[in-house]
Order: sequence, then structure tokens, then C-alpha cells
Amino acid sequence: MTSYKAGQRVALVHTSDPHTLLRPGDTGTVRRHDQRHNVVEVTWDSGSTLSMCLDAGDRIAPVTTTPPRPGGLVGEATGWAAALQRMRAAGTEAGRTAAEWWAQDTIGAPAGGDTRRAARRILAGIDDGDPAVLDALPHFSAAGESVDIAGWELFADATSDTTGWFGLRLQQRDEAMAVYRDAYDTAATNRVADLCHLAASPTGRDVSHLHPDRVRIGDVGVFAGDWARTTGPDGDDRIEVGFVGTLIDHWNGWAVFSCTRPVAEAIVADQQRHRDQHRQSLRDEGVPLDDLDRRVDAELADLSFDGDVIVADQRALSDDPDAIDRITPDGDGRYVVMGRSWCWEAVDPYACDRIVGDLPDPDQA
Repeated sequence: MTSYKAGQRVALVHTSDPHTLLRPGDTGTVRRHDQRHNVVEVTWDSGSTLSMCLDAGDRIAPVTTTPPRPGGLVGEATGWAAALQRMRAAGTEAGRTAAEWWAQDTIGAPAGGDTRRAARRILAGIDDGDPAVLDALPHFSAAGESVDIAGWELFADATSDTTGWFGLRLQQRDEAMAVYRDAYDTAATNRVADLCHLAASPTGRDVSHLHPDRVRIGDVGVFAGDWARTTGPDGDDRIEVGFVGTLIDHWNGWAVFSCTRPVAEAIVADQQRHRDQHRQSLRDEGVPLDDLDRRVDAELADLSFDGDVIVADQRALSDDPDAIDRITPDGDGRYVVMGRSWCWEAVDPYACDRIVGDLPDPDQA
């Protein structure tokens, strides 16, 4: 195992952190190497303090350059690298700001209409690479200004060097503008996605960390049954209500979740709502009143609480006189509502119109 010493200069080779603004080639100074966990703490020249978890796939390499000195940014190779770092940071900040202004008129309160629906459309377009959506997002533009004037202003603001721009070669000017433009556009798109995740969420929080592809045994996720699926106004799958639970097993291709008492109560109430809706539809069809209960029981199981026990009566549904189950809580008061009629699957929380249960923060998921 390579050992890094405090004060040693390193360059980033690779990191899997999806949120960092660091890029391969960025340099920094080691503060500490925790060899027990193989974590290197680095103060990056850009100002980031992201640590490198080498056992998790992060990679750095020793370099022999010295930290950039204040002043004279364009004079030396290290100074030029620092200037580009500052251009990247400035472009990132400007892109995020542009995205926030753009979002106010698109998915914010001033936009009006169904902003959750609009946010879902934008997220789907970003995921699919839809040009109609991507082209409508904020992009860097220096329209109406010459490259030299725009570049000088951006370079001066980013580096505090008001004369350095005109000492650059044309290739360097192009490189500086490309770095700024790339950082601006990337940050704008990422910030739009973040804001859309908030606007599209049924809880007002970013719940992308609970996507079903990320839920493993022991993880908290959002689950629902296929009976809860409806078709949204855009023809997409919608789920009337999702429930928060911990994935504890898989059975016959279905997910087995445990849930708290409030979530179990919501499942029972939702089943009763479906039974009431079905009873009303049968009544509208002219089914006699004295036959309504029999018809409802034959198509939808009856779910109810008897003290702390959930009684799942599926006798009429399965034509089995023994098909009545009593679901008791475990020692922690959690329920596993599972059976012939309750086959669950982890679902995308953004497809849910409503979610019942306490959602974990991203660092707790």
C-alpha cells in the first residue's frame, strides 16, 4: 500500500464521488493518511477538502509540482493550472445561479400549473438525453460580446488578474473559455436536476437515493403493489400511494418489507379505500345491495386490525375457508404485511403521488 505523507503533493486520477467538482489532474496537498482505513485527507488547490477512499476505488498519484503562489497566475505551468481551476470554479458558480433563476420560472411557484409534472418531464428528458429538453436548459453564452471582452471579464473576475488575459496565447484563451463553458453548462444541468428532484418529490425532499435500483436487503425503500398503479396524464406509470419500509427478503420474485405500525395502518386504510371504491362501482353497475359485500369480498381481501394484530381475510377471494391470516408485530413492533393478495415491489418514489412513512436522509439510506 502506497503511503502518503503530510505536505506531499498529489494529483487526482479517479474518484467515484458523483457530486464533487474535482476532475482528473486536479492537484492538492496531503493533510493526513489514515492507513488503517486507507483514507487520504487532501486540501485541493480548488478549495475542496474531499478525502480519497483508496479502498473504495478513489485513486491519486504523487506529483512534484509546488502549490501555486499568489500573483503571477499566468507565468508558470502551476499558475496556469490554478487559473484554470479558478475559471472552472467561477463557471460552476455561475451555472448554478443561472439554473436557480431558470427554475423559478419553470418549476417554481411563479410558473403556476402542475410543477411536479413539469419537473418529472424535465428529469425524464435529462435522463433520456432528449434534445428538446436539454436545449431548453441554461447554457453559457457570450452573445453580443467579443470573445476577448467576454473572456477578459470572466478571467479577471475568476482570478483577480485584470491584465493576465491579454498576455495569454490564443490557445490558452480558448482553453480558459472552454473550461468555463464546460463547468457552467455541467453545473447548470446538475443544479436543474437537483431542483427538479425537489419539485417532483411527493415529500418536497430529494428522494433519488431511494430509487429501487439502489435498495438492497436491509435498506429502507418505498414499496407498493401493482394494484396501486395508474396511468398519468403523460401516459406514464403513476402510483397513488407508496409505503416506506425496510427490505428484509425476497419471496417468489416479490419484495418482502417490514414496516412500522403507522405504515401498517396506512396499508389497512388503503385496502379499505380500494374496497369502498369497488363497492361504489358495483353499486353504479346496478348490483343489488344484498350482494355487494359478497362481490367485494370475492375480488378484494378484507384487511383490518384486531388490537395489535392485522387480520387478513381472503376466504372469499381464494375460495378457501382456511385463508384467513393473523399478522402479528415483531419484537420491535414492525409488521410484514405479506400474503396471497399483498405482493410488493420496490418503486420509484417519484412515481408516487403520496408516500406514507418516515424517509431517511441520503446519508442514512
